[in-house]
Amino acid sequence: MDDISTSTLYIVLGILILLSAYFSSSETGLMSINRYRLKHLANEGHSGALRVQKLLDRPDRLIGLILIGNNLVNIAATVVATEICMRLFGPVWGPVLVTIGLTLVILVFAEVTPKTLAALHPEKISFPSSFILLPLLTLLYPVVYFVNGITNGILALARISPIDGGDNALSREELRTVVHEAGAMIPKKHQDMLVGILDLEKVTAEDIMVPRSDIVAIDINDDWKDIQRQLVNAQHTRVLLYRDTIDDAVGFVHMRDALRLLSKNQFTKASLLRAVRDIYFTPESTPLHTLMYKFQAAKERIGLVVDEYGDIQGLVTLEDILEEIIGDFTTTMLPVHSKEANIQQDGSVLVDGSANIRELNKEMDWNFPTEGPKTLNGLILEYLEDIPEYNISLRLAGYPLELVEIKGNMIKTVRVMPQYYREATVVDADNTSKA
Repeated sequence: MDDISTSTLYIVLGILILLSAYFSSSETGLMSINRYRLKHLANEGHSGALRVQKLLDRPDRLIGLILIGNNLVNIAATVVATEICMRLFGPVWGPVLVTIGLTLVILVFAEVTPKTLAALHPEKISFPSSFILLPLLTLLYPVVYFVNGITNGILALARISPIDGGDNALSREELRTVVHEAGAMIPKKHQDMLVGILDLEKVTAEDIMVPRSDIVAIDINDDWKDIQRQLVNAQHTRVLLYRDTIDDAVGFVHMRDALRLLSKNQFTKASLLRAVRDIYFTPESTPLHTLMYKFQAAKERIGLVVDEYGDIQGLVTLEDILEEIIGDFTTTMLPVHSKEANIQQDGSVLVDGSANIRELNKEMDWNFPTEGPKTLNGLILEYLEDIPEYNISLRLAGYPLELVEIKGNMIKTVRVMPQYYREATVVDADNTSKA
């Protein structure tokens, strides 16, 4: 290097530091790029995304190429910087100063700064960088292949394959996080719908069914005039018919069929029974996404939920499943609380004991546990392990509760005081106080 001027060496050193910064930023940009956005852009034919995706198909080769290039320019920069310092400061101080000075320069200008920039703007770095890296990979392929052969052999001893490590599939909980992190890109209502779809797998028919005691049904053995009156006053398009007990269900009758019979003057018990449609039964543990597919396959919109003994426990409809996704069907876009929860002037809420816990949590933004009993009455009785004979107060899942009305074997009305709520996620018997 004695024939090369010092000014030329400065230029060469500057170029080498820029090349080092290029390789450092390329590595960080390519490794931190959003793989799902990249796949979306590649599917749309974006040239830069296609090049980057091709490079990332074999990350072992890409990393090998970048590290070979980065180490080559860094070593070359060290040689050139050493020569400059030897000329300026002599053989004694030159090596010392080049070690300190070059380390600082490379750290700031060739490592931290370019890598930070690439981490903040991976696409702006990766797409242009791929212009150079793809032909460079072809040019240096023999060297890359040799280095990767050694490293892959070492990985093989640990039973690690460089090809099988690219699984980017998202779990349900990870996808839920992605939906929430979308922010303003996805409207809040749409986010709730997407999360509702994800939750269909862990919600069962038992969670959303209309309880057996609330099913609107008609005993076919009643007086014919009573049956007619019940049909006329029915507020549902389908009504269940049974004999004596709901466990002896006959089937559902569509109000359209009943009106057709009435218009033809053929409205009798016999004709009504002939118009009955078969019942679709489903176990109470059926996940909602499975139930929705079964409804679709059977062309059904309503079914009866049975327990392990075959006894009818409730009724579930396609509308109930859809409400889990898009929310309650109402005639207004304003938020509406159910009749089971009435907000009082003091901030407390009077809740019907038969209210579904999952519905309360959604409507009131509460956090009562949903594993176990499905109603607030059932949750309180499970905790107390007894049916209270008088009104008491207790704290359940962090919420102060007051039993306002007890009738028979059921807690009819509960006062919930969410303004005194303390963070809690499960019912803790040791931390629940009774008054």
